[in-house]
Amino acid sequence: MELLILAAMGSRYGGLKQIEPIDEFGNFIIDYSIYDAIQAGFKKVILVIKEENYDDFYNTIGKRIKGKIEIEYVFQK
Repeated sequence: MELLILAAMGSRYGGLKQIEPIDEFGNFIIDYSIYDAIQAGFKKVILVIKEENYDDFYNTIGKRIKGKIEIEYVFQK
């Protein structure tokens, strides 16, 4: 199974809310989604992002989940 996450920037939020810490431990909303997916048996996460945000997502989400679940980045145009 694959989890598809639409993570391109939200215009109303004005930034990358998916990689903004939401708790005192520095977790992101997306961390909880990926954790639940792993627990449910998903084997791959597909992140739909803007190409210019790749480094931000790789350096936060990508590094956190490396070795835990396969990740693929798809660029929204």
